[in-house]
Amino acid sequence: MMGEEYYCVLKLVSGEEIFSLISVDENDGDPIIVMQNPVIMKMIQNHMGSCVKIKPWMEIPNEDIFVIKFDKIITMTEVNDNSIISVYEKYIRSEGESTVGLDAPDKTGKVRISNQMGYVSSVEDARKKLEELYKGIKES
Repeated sequence: MMGEEYYCVLKLVSGEEIFSLISVDENDGDPIIVMQNPVIMKMIQNHMGSCVKIKPWMEIPNEDIFVIKFDKIITMTEVNDNSIISVYEKYIRSEGESTVGLDAPDKTGKVRISNQMGYVSSVEDARKKLEELYKGIKES
């Protein structure tokens, strides 16, 4: 009987860390993990921001569902971070682009500004404040 599906990170005895949508199948008392579209994710930080490098767990098969036994897993944890899940789903929909930005551009190529990027005022407001600071220093 198949259990409910959830996003999970699995650490295998081989050392691999896999992110996948999984469910547990109770197979005659020998439970197995059914993974859909398993991938390997790596966080990359640079001057441009944060990106997640994603590649398929197995590159040759054209399958998207894999089965693994519990004895091959060291640990597993459910993932509830919507930003990571969103990046994963975007990768699956894009059918394998290798790097997806956490602040990825939309279809027009523009990245939406967010508070995490440091956006605190408009250019006009910032110009006025800098002019006031400059005038204050110059008068002193």
